[in-house]
Amino acid sequence: MIQGMITPMVTPFCRDNNQTINYEATDQLIDRLIDKGIDGLFLLGSNGEFHVLTENEKLQFVEHVTKKVNKRVPVYVGTGSCSLHESIRLSKKMELLGVDALSVLAPYFFEPTEEELYYYFSSIANSVEIPIILYNIPKTVGYKLSPELVEKLSSIKNVRGIKDSSGNLELFESYINATKNTDTVVLIGSDSKIAQAYALGAKGAVAGTSNLLTDQLVGFNHALKYHEVDKISGYQQAIEELRKILKLGTVPSALKRSIELAGIAEVGPARYPTLELSEEADKEIQEMLKKIGINKER
Repeated sequence: MIQGMITPMVTPFCRDNNQTINYEATDQLIDRLIDKGIDGLFLLGSNGEFHVLTENEKLQFVEHVTKKVNKRVPVYVGTGSCSLHESIRLSKKMELLGVDALSVLAPYFFEPTEEELYYYFSSIANSVEIPIILYNIPKTVGYKLSPELVEKLSSIKNVRGIKDSSGNLELFESYINATKNTDTVVLIGSDSKIAQAYALGAKGAVAGTSNLLTDQLVGFNHALKYHEVDKISGYQQAIEELRKILKLGTVPSALKRSIELAGIAEVGPARYPTLELSEEADKEIQEMLKKIGINKER
């Protein structure tokens, strides 16, 4: 079952000339997230900087992570691309590496027709045996997945979820209605809308803020699941304090720097052309960490 609080994990990089993947920091982050109760890891999403990784880097990183996780939690991997052939090739390779499910982003830069989108998603789903999670993120792709398309795709046996990062609760609810009476679950991908989405029927959240606010997001998930209404506003406030900081740089530079300044792991910078944050931004992040009560871990 695809559910609970899932972390779209950042990809740690070294501060060397090629910004190579930092596997030591990767292991530290994985163990921390799992030990604190995260329900799954989502690799190669927006926060994972899939767009600046080569295919070989993606495969090596996912192979390392799946071995390190060792089935302690499910591992979800993004394999969407503008090219159907590329997406199918990568999806098949990730399946062979033993991941638990694939998250498939719609083609970006241009807008396919509904017929073309159905062909794209169904072709990828039919190329593998493991579950597929559709990924709706209009602000990046340029368009939304229609509820009618989602309903049609949910009839495919291994289309088992949709992650909605639109921030539009009306659209989110339409996905809930489109997938009712099926095995397809709806996940919220907008950290500011988690409580509302759970009230509408979300089965889980893919929350970038959980890379840093892991205790809070795990607690938030528990509070929502068991209707501990007195705790919900406190968890949401911590998320909002971090979300203010995320605007200091291009995604995911401010999140990665927050993880470092909290002493969690040396996850390094976001890859070029995204630049490191200023000293002034570092001071704002430290104030945020102090305000929400996060003490340096190392």
